[in-house]
Amino acid sequence: MRTSILAGLTLLAAAGLSACSEKTQDNLEQTGDSIGNDMSRAADDAGAAIDNGLDDAGQAIDSGADRIGAATDEAASDAQREAGEAKRDMGDSLQEAGRDLKND
Repeated sequence: MRTSILAGLTLLAAAGLSACSEKTQDNLEQTGDSIGNDMSRAADDAGAAIDNGLDDAGQAIDSGADRIGAATDEAASDAQREAGEAKRDMGDSLQEAGRDLKND
């Protein structure tokens, strides 16, 4: 009889451990899912931050290139204007020198 009582208690203990083990497994699965979701969300956030940073950098480069282009165009216009003025000054000087020679 003692053996049957011990066998019954062992069976009850095993059933209790089995139920406890099942709950533990469910909790472990939920924890794993939660960790996976958190990591996925963090990776998505990091990807979005990198993408936004690259967009901002691209816009800054485009803006800088536009400003450089405008400055280059302005410098070219200034150079052409200065060259034109220098030609006129040179022409005026040559004409004046020619008059001086004629009058002498």
